[in-house]
Amino acid sequence: MTWIYLLIKSVNLIQRTLSIKRKIKMILKWIKDLFKKLRELRFTQYTLNNLDLKYFKLSEFDSPDEIGSGKKMDSKFLEKLDYARHNAGIPFKINSGYRTQEWNLKVGGRFGSSHKKGLAVDIGYTGSRERYLILSALIEVGITRFGIAKGFIHADVDNLKDPNVIWLY
Repeated sequence: MTWIYLLIKSVNLIQRTLSIKRKIKMILKWIKDLFKKLRELRFTQYTLNNLDLKYFKLSEFDSPDEIGSGKKMDSKFLEKLDYARHNAGIPFKINSGYRTQEWNLKVGGRFGSSHKKGLAVDIGYTGSRERYLILSALIEVGITRFGIAKGFIHADVDNLKDPNVIWLY
């Protein structure tokens, strides 16, 4: 009788151990899925659900290789751009907004590009008057990092980079 009792106890212990192993597996899978989701959200730290842009559609900021990626832009930056567009009184043509790693490599973007974080745009212009109006409006709303090229202005709000700078391409 003792050995049957021990056998039954052993079977119960094995079943409990398997149950614990299954629970641990489930928890580990949940943690793994959570980390995966967090990695996907790495640069979408701001919610755009309540963002009311008057002059832009989020799709204007999409990386050409990822439809819908304009939603990865920083919402506070987009609000500043919207105000700047209002102040300038002229349309802003967004040549480049958010960029995927692949698109950034394809266009020759820098390794630490702020476009990949949703913190930069390139705004197209034609002529020095438009360049002046766009630049003035961006400065008015507090944007302080600029790159000036012949046909576009790069503007970003990446606080991990030096503020109050203007460079030429």
